[in-house]
Amino acid sequence: MTKVLVIDDSNTIRRSAEIFLRQGGYEVLLAEDGFDALAKVNDHEPHIIFCDILMPRLDGYQTCAIIKRNPRFADVPVIMLSSKDGVFDKARGRMVGSDDYLTKPFTKDQLLQAVAQFRALATQR
Repeated sequence: MTKVLVIDDSNTIRRSAEIFLRQGGYEVLLAEDGFDALAKVNDHEPHIIFCDILMPRLDGYQTCAIIKRNPRFADVPVIMLSSKDGVFDKARGRMVGSDDYLTKPFTKDQLLQAVAQFRALATQR
C-alpha cells in the first residue's frame, strides 16, 4: 500500500488531507512540523510526501532539502503545499528539490491526482 506523509502545522489541513487520502485507499502518516516529519520519514519511509512551506522551527524548504540530501530518500517525491500560488515559491521549492507544488486549499481531486501522478512515476523507476 502506498504510504503518504502529510506535513502541515494546520490541524485542519492535516485532517482534510488524511480523510481525502484514506478515501483514495492510501496509508496516511501525519506530521505537524519539519522535525516531527524527519523522524517519520526515517521510521516509516513514505512513498510520497506533501510538505507545507510555512511552518514554525523548520520550514518546508529546509525540511524538503534535508529529506532530498539523504540518499535513502532522494527519490521520494516531495510536493510543496502553500496558500500562495507564487512563481517565487515554486522556483524556491524546485531549488531545494521539490517535485511539485499544490496550492491550499486543495480539493480531494487535486490531492489524489498528485498522488496518482507520482505513484505512476515511482513504479516506473
